[in-house]
Amino acid sequence: MAKLGEDIIGGSGLAPFFEVANADEVSIDAPENRKGDALRTWVRSLSGFQKEALVRSALTGRTWRLVSDEGPYLNGHDAAPCPLAFLSTGMAASFMNEILALAKLQGVEIRKLKLIQDNYYTMKGSMPKRTMVGGAENIDLQVEIDCDLDDAKLNEFLINATYASPLNGLMRGRLESLFKLGKNGRELPTAKVAELNAPLFPDPGNHFAKAAERGQDQRHMTPVGPTPKKDVVLGTTAGGSSLSDEQDRRLNIGAVAVLREDGIKDIQQMQYSPYGTSFRFLSSEDGRAPDANTLISAGIGFCFMTQFGRFVSMLKLDLPDYRIVQDTHFSLGGASGGTGKAGEADPIETHVYLETSESDETAQEMLDISEQTCFLHAFCRTDLKTKLKVVRV
Repeated sequence: MAKLGEDIIGGSGLAPFFEVANADEVSIDAPENRKGDALRTWVRSLSGFQKEALVRSALTGRTWRLVSDEGPYLNGHDAAPCPLAFLSTGMAASFMNEILALAKLQGVEIRKLKLIQDNYYTMKGSMPKRTMVGGAENIDLQVEIDCDLDDAKLNEFLINATYASPLNGLMRGRLESLFKLGKNGRELPTAKVAELNAPLFPDPGNHFAKAAERGQDQRHMTPVGPTPKKDVVLGTTAGGSSLSDEQDRRLNIGAVAVLREDGIKDIQQMQYSPYGTSFRFLSSEDGRAPDANTLISAGIGFCFMTQFGRFVSMLKLDLPDYRIVQDTHFSLGGASGGTGKAGEADPIETHVYLETSESDETAQEMLDISEQTCFLHAFCRTDLKTKLKVVRV
């Protein structure tokens, strides 16, 4: 099938990921930091399923620019990682942060460490009948490690480290996301989704284009090639298959994380199902690469934006331009932030800006269906656990 839209990412000449040098000029600010870290994420549609995000952290003060695309299963250009890749790599980075920090606090020497993570999602129902729903399932985490803790103490140590991740706050319990809706510059009430009790933020418009790169040759993300095959039921592989009217499929996005000698986390995203290209991410909490919370926040925004694109493509609706401003609030890490507590998070807050000739009711439905089919808003409203497997190496 023909690819959707122009390959703006591939033809832009910009590094896919870079630190923004002029965030104040761009006019993206960070939310009030009420838990430990607060991130504001702007996302805009570029073309087809290609999207661009700017993410600013109140904790670090840094702003990162990142891009996302889809593969053949959504008739994308495969020019950048899919949205779910960002959540998986950010989660693996966050888990590794807490494992290493807890080891330092407890005086545990870790000689080797590798995380092999699998995230699972579902998509079921009919888009024409408006019954299609996205879902999220428990996470599999295999920790390959060499240290001196005995089996019982090691298992307890790793469980405590995963609970310490700020992302734990979105996984445990059921958080209902909150939204504001704007159409053609005018605020609308939401229909089914929960409405945020706050004014609609100003539309970021084309301020994305002002972002300037800090430094050069920032290779924070690179394509690796086809994902190594494994024994999974491939839910979608054919061109455009994720655009089918009726769906009952299970997605599997993996991440394999190791720590480089220079302290930067090297994480390879695995696109098992829908099958596609594997990308390598770098992550660091000190500004040398995007931090874990930035990757997680971008992933949630990218995934939500993809659902708008899917819905309007499948129903042949008019939506030439759309953007969001999303706020995420995380506690500090239980180990990395020294709180000694499980990670916490507040409900996701998202302001949506639609440019469309469709009716107000259709604009409201675009928001409702996009939330209903978003894997990562499902991740937030589902009580999830991490199933741990320990392998000594």
